[in-house]
Amino acid sequence: MAMNDTAEAVIIGGGIIGCATAFELAERGMKDVIVLEKDYLTAGSTGRCAAGVRQQWGLEMNIRLARGSCKMLERLEEELQYPYSIEFNQSGYLVLAFSAAQMRQFERNVRVQRSIGTPSRVVDLEEAREVVPHLRTDELVGATFCPEDGHANPFHTTMAYAQAARRLGVQISTRTEATGIDTSGSRVVGVETDRGYISTPIVYNAAGPYSRRVAAMAGVGIPVYSERHQILVTEPVAPYQGPMVISLEHGIYCQQTPHGSFITGLGDPSEARGINCEATWEFAEELAHMVVGILPPLAELRVVRQWAGQYNITPDAQPILGGISGLDGYHMAVGFSGHGFMVGPMTARLMAQTITGEKPDMDISMLDLGRFEREELIHEPSVV
Repeated sequence: MAMNDTAEAVIIGGGIIGCATAFELAERGMKDVIVLEKDYLTAGSTGRCAAGVRQQWGLEMNIRLARGSCKMLERLEEELQYPYSIEFNQSGYLVLAFSAAQMRQFERNVRVQRSIGTPSRVVDLEEAREVVPHLRTDELVGATFCPEDGHANPFHTTMAYAQAARRLGVQISTRTEATGIDTSGSRVVGVETDRGYISTPIVYNAAGPYSRRVAAMAGVGIPVYSERHQILVTEPVAPYQGPMVISLEHGIYCQQTPHGSFITGLGDPSEARGINCEATWEFAEELAHMVVGILPPLAELRVVRQWAGQYNITPDAQPILGGISGLDGYHMAVGFSGHGFMVGPMTARLMAQTITGEKPDMDISMLDLGRFEREELIHEPSVV
C-alpha cells in the first residue's frame, strides 16, 4: 500500500504503546495518523514479554497506571470490537517476601494499593500455600496477593488496538523504517523513512529498545539503554497454578498460561547493555535451578523453547513520558524498564490526552525527561 506523505502525527514503533496511542489519538479526532514499524507489529519488546499485568507496586503513580490498564483490559475486546480473545486471565499475582524487611515494604505497598482500590492483601504462609499449593515456603516470611492481577496475550492485545485504529483511518506501515526526524527551528516538521518523506508537525517516539536511536534523530538525548532479558516456556500440562508467582529477591517470575505451558523468566544483573536477542543454555540452567527451588514440581517439566527480548531501562526504572522543552511536536513514551505492556493501555490514553491538549486523567508530569537533570529520580521499591 502506498504510504501517505503527510500526517497529523507520526508514531515510530508498532508495539503496544505505539498502536494503543494511535487508536487513542484517532478516537480524539486525529484520524490522519501514521504508525511506522520497521519490522512487524509486536516485533520489539511487546512480542517478547511475559505479558504479566500487576497492580502490586509501591508507588501510587505506578499503581494507578497499572490499575487503569487492568480495568481497560477487562473490557478491551468489547470496546475495540475485537472478534477474538485477548486472553486476559485475572488469576492473580502472589508476591513472595524472603526477609522481614521485604515483608515490611510489601505491607506498606498493600496499604497504598488498597487506598486507591486495588484489592491486594497480605497473606501468611498457610494462605500462600492455599493460593499456590506446590509453593515451597520454608525460606519465606510471607507474601501478598491480588486476585485482579493476571496476564494477557500481547499479540492479540496489540492487534486489537491496531485493527481498531485502522478502522478509524490510521495508516499502519510495517516494514517501514524511520531514518530521520526533520526539524526547523524549534519544532518538528517531518520524518524521513526508507519509503519516502512524511510531512508532520508531531512525532511520537514509541520505539522501545530503539528509543534512544530515534530520539537522537531529533537531536534529543535520553538516558536509556537496552538490556537483554530471557524467558523460557515448558510443555503444556494440566492446570495446577493459577497466579503468577514473583520473587523480587531473586528477580524471577513464573506463571502457567491458559493452555498449560509455564512461562518463567529471570533478570541477570551482569547482563551487558545493548540489543541482543540470543538465548543461552546458561540462562536455562540457572533459571531451572532457581525456579525449582521455589516451585518444586516444575522439575518434572520439559522446556520446549526459550527466547530473549529487551528491557529499555532508565536510571530510575520509570518511563519517560511527554514532550521536551525547546522542541515543539516531539513526544515520547519510552524507558518502561520491562513494564511497558502492563501499563500500556493507560499510558497510551494519557499520552493521547497530552498530545491533543486535553487534561490527562492523571498527572504524569513527574515522569518528564527533565527529572534526571533536576535529580528528581523516582524510585519504585517493587521492580523485577
